[in-house]
Amino acid sequence: MSINITMPALSPTMTEGKLARWLKKVGDEVKSGDVLAEIETDKATMEVEAVEEGFLAEIRVPDGTEGVAVNAVIGVLTEEKGGAVDVPAAKAAPVVTAPAETKAEAAPVEKPDEHGERVFASPLAKRIAKQAGIDLTTLKGSGPNGRIVKADLDGVTAKEAPKTEALTAAPTPAKAETKPETAPAPAAPKPAPVAAGGFKKIPHSSIRKIIAKRLTEAKQSIPHFYLTVTIELDALLDLRARLNATSPKDGAGAFKLSVNDIIIKACSVALRRHPGVNASWTDEAILQYDDVDISIAVAIPDGLITPIVRGADKLGLAAISNTMKDLGARAKAGKLKPDEYQGGGFSISNLGMFGISEFSAIINPPQAAILAVGAGEKRAVVKGDAIAVATVMSATLSVDHRVIDGALGAQFLATLKGIVEEPLSLLL
Repeated sequence: MSINITMPALSPTMTEGKLARWLKKVGDEVKSGDVLAEIETDKATMEVEAVEEGFLAEIRVPDGTEGVAVNAVIGVLTEEKGGAVDVPAAKAAPVVTAPAETKAEAAPVEKPDEHGERVFASPLAKRIAKQAGIDLTTLKGSGPNGRIVKADLDGVTAKEAPKTEALTAAPTPAKAETKPETAPAPAAPKPAPVAAGGFKKIPHSSIRKIIAKRLTEAKQSIPHFYLTVTIELDALLDLRARLNATSPKDGAGAFKLSVNDIIIKACSVALRRHPGVNASWTDEAILQYDDVDISIAVAIPDGLITPIVRGADKLGLAAISNTMKDLGARAKAGKLKPDEYQGGGFSISNLGMFGISEFSAIINPPQAAILAVGAGEKRAVVKGDAIAVATVMSATLSVDHRVIDGALGAQFLATLKGIVEEPLSLLL
């Protein structure tokens, strides 16, 4: 008996993904729980585990294939090594081809066209012809045994596709061509010239494509405005040092607080006091969230992911610290589960560890605000009538003006500043 391996839905909104690579090869024994392949989604690279046992008889979708639909058959298991694949299982798999730049054309497949005629063409040629509206029965193939391949479609359009006989006849003079009844579509704009000299072409990953799409939509569709406040950190740094000194060296109770851990906790308290910031815009209503779930921007090799500290206002500093260390490590390893990075009502992006003094972040939709945290620096400040030196950081709140007005954003930042500059209140 054959068992289909299908493309899993790794999130509620996933409709397709990229099969990054197989971790099993044809003929390998597969046990329940074995990692079969890595799937690249819009957020991370996820491992797909086997739920059935058997032997990997076929790989239907090769490494690097993009746009694989959810529930498409990507491989087949059999109960015995070398066992035959059932016909129903074979028919269940849609034809999926790898990108032309990386994979050769697949073996020829002979299938009837919509008119009932037999068409001898490669799957890639059929897919290109379908997208371009070209009738393959009008073409003569140049491949083995007359098979139509991709090269036969180069320069052919739906209206220009000649009959087979015309391909063997002498070319028609250009002046004999008839003008189309309608005006031709305007030519696509030419891409901007690249810089002189050589360059390396780096293909977009699925994650990078989604990041580009979402941030473009966010910047174009969300009316951003920005509020910046300077916050003194000396009291926070002193509290952090004292608390870290009380941590056990190792074991379940060990912790090591970072400045970001305390900022997360301070934001959670400020969000609880100003619930209008912990919200999202919809066309029907503004949604204010009951829970304080904070997304934290984490850099990964392919881009950015935002694991979520859920119920941050209910967690102690040590719990937040250990949660962030776990989430951050698994985010960089591509091991997060969808529910660990999808959702959240507010985001924090901290570039202070890179020495960035101040920056503005783009809102992570559907959230209404994101806090950009800069580095703590020694600066001259005025205290009373005297100039003193203090460790100061800049924090910039990017705000969706449809949800949050200037006064509310300013009140939130004032509360945050007060908590960070008097951090002992976090221990109450």
